Amino acid sequence: MGYTSKGVPFISLTTASTAIGAYLCFYARKITGAERHPRPNQRDGVYNITYSGKAAHALSGHLYYSGCLSLKRKQSAADSVANWVRPTGWKPGPERIQWTSEKDKILLSAPTIDDACAELGHSQNACRARLTKLLDGMVPLPK
Repeated sequence: MGYTSKGVPFISLTTASTAIGAYLCFYARKITGAERHPRPNQRDGVYNITYSGKAAHALSGHLYYSGCLSLKRKQSAADSVANWVRPTGWKPGPERIQWTSEKDKILLSAPTIDDACAELGHSQNACRARLTKLLDGMVPLPK
């Protein structure tokens, strides 16, 4: 827990426990809406789960509430992250695209990626990444 070199707050957990990783993701999604799909890394088989920005800000107060049992340095870092305010010059990140089977059908049936982008209102990068996932079987094809 702390700040990146650019001043963005973050909270991360490294665990070998699938149950702990899954529960953190479940709990954090309830609190922040940030969705994570934890997978163990190749080298160690451990999960490295990180939240940054407003998700870390929201989570810190829930994980390190006043009077909880914690290390002083962790509580101090959590208090700092909980009191973080986005600097006025910073733009918020893009909204996450909620891909639906209807959007997937449009993407798959469009004659070109440009046509799909125009119809869906999403960037080329977003549409290309989703199309790759669909064609490579990383996500199921729409019915």
